[in-house]
Amino acid sequence: MAEKAQEHGAAECDGAISLAFTLLGKRWNGMIIDVLGSQPLTFVALRRAVTGISDAVLSDRLTELAGAGLVARTVNDGPPISVSYELTTAGQRLI
Repeated sequence: MAEKAQEHGAAECDGAISLAFTLLGKRWNGMIIDVLGSQPLTFVALRRAVTGISDAVLSDRLTELAGAGLVARTVNDGPPISVSYELTTAGQRLI
């Protein structure tokens, strides 16, 4: 049985599209999403993969992308303790 497509109001769709472009329009966000599209990475590996980004900006962008539900942050038990990042289902859909 085919599922009925969800209907959304124009204002709701416009808001979602606006948010997506706001996030993707920021410098580095598109590159971070692209790099995480292939596999989960630790902060250090992600910093190495995104050449030229500072630690502070990477941290800010990851926090913002996680807050938007596009990136998941996982603390891995150690030793040593590490943090990895991966795309959520919503983040994968952007790719």
